[in-house]
Amino acid sequence: MKMYRDVSFVFTLLFAAQLSTAAEPLTLGPDGTRRELFVDGHLIANMSGGAKQHLHRPEAKEVVLTTDAPWEGNTSAYYTIFRDGDLFRMYYRASHWDTEAKKATHREVTCYAESRDGIHWVKPKLGLFEFNGSRANNIVLDGLGTHCFVAFRDGNPDSPPEARYRGIARGRPVGKKGLFIFESPDGIHWKLTRNEPVITEGAFDSQNLAFWDAHTGQYREYHRTFVNGVRAIMTGTSSDFSHWTKPVLLAYQEGIPEQHLYTNAVQPYARAPHLFIGFPTRYLPDEGQRVEPTLMISRDGIRFYRWLEPVVPESAPKDRDGNRSNYMAWGLVEIPGRPNHLSVYATEAYYTGPDSRVRRFEYRKDGFVSIRAGAKAGELITKPFTLGRLAERLMVNYQTRKGGAIRVAIEEPNGQAIAGYTLSDSKPLKGDLLQQQVAWTAGGDISHLRRNHPAVRLRFELKNADLFSLQFQPWLR
Repeated sequence: MKMYRDVSFVFTLLFAAQLSTAAEPLTLGPDGTRRELFVDGHLIANMSGGAKQHLHRPEAKEVVLTTDAPWEGNTSAYYTIFRDGDLFRMYYRASHWDTEAKKATHREVTCYAESRDGIHWVKPKLGLFEFNGSRANNIVLDGLGTHCFVAFRDGNPDSPPEARYRGIARGRPVGKKGLFIFESPDGIHWKLTRNEPVITEGAFDSQNLAFWDAHTGQYREYHRTFVNGVRAIMTGTSSDFSHWTKPVLLAYQEGIPEQHLYTNAVQPYARAPHLFIGFPTRYLPDEGQRVEPTLMISRDGIRFYRWLEPVVPESAPKDRDGNRSNYMAWGLVEIPGRPNHLSVYATEAYYTGPDSRVRRFEYRKDGFVSIRAGAKAGELITKPFTLGRLAERLMVNYQTRKGGAIRVAIEEPNGQAIAGYTLSDSKPLKGDLLQQQVAWTAGGDISHLRRNHPAVRLRFELKNADLFSLQFQPWLR
């Protein structure tokens, strides 16, 4: 498959270029306070003993939505969920398929639900569109774009009030196949922004999405395509949401198997906005057309590190082992009363019905991947990095189990010890904390190290423990 080989070759060249400059220390953001997760190999120089990267799965929680209204049904799909102040908003396609007659029982429409807690959702009677003689429904879009409409609140400070919310969806009018864009002042009343599709290269029969990337100051979009019959993902950028760059295929680490991937669920990770977290669907056509969400991470929006294990397996409760019955919704939100966790949502009971369902799942914050060691202790050594001007103390997100602990050393890039900051000087970290300051016999304030140590590395010793992320912060004064 030539196109895939070309992308892989480019990725290999870029990776080689990074290795060629490996002697240059990393920077952790402009002031040294960027949070780093261990979701890829960016910060990792070496792991030994029992230390390894471990992919975590979110914990299954309650069903939050059932598509049991007459205008909904067993093929309702492509859910978008985001927090908007104190309100959670959800958009989805409502549709139903008669499995015996093998045909749709009614037209597709886009529906809206809202919640105050991310768990209990209300389908408001909006009165906007008629269905079976009544406007007492939660339909917000009817006609063009309803197959896979995705909405978001636009964080662009220059976006006008009438486009406070934006949408993107597939349209198929004669001669105008592609992605159309929409706008709304309130997230309820929508209109087309342009009568022409803004993206035409690709295949769009799934959840395609776009958002404002505040980290780089531009819009990004991710959509489906095919390469020699294999489902794949493309991306492009825009300064105004109307004019987009030519889309390019995503690239992955060398040696990763070629698999069907779509419904990408990519978004910036709010706790570390330089990272893009995606939950692409892996399609398994030889296994009863099953689908399962996986995890991928990027630092530039194009090159992604993919994890191969599913994050929501078919064994997660329940009814997700059938045809198209296990998609991840686009959304990663913190809900009230769960300040240490993030919620994601996934579908179940597609086709089998009589209705489909959305279930909430829960991650620990930063808890996608950890550096883990069991009873056999292990060590992680980071790549060298510079201490930024605000790097005055080291905070870590970690969890230990019975008999477990983590110790941390700050070293010269070549591994030479720094007096007062060796493993034996480190006060053992125990317990379960999202944010804990590391302390040594020399204290916890490391700001003075910048004067004599332009670059350092960290050595972590772990036993019965998980390390999720680290961040340097200013000293509290």
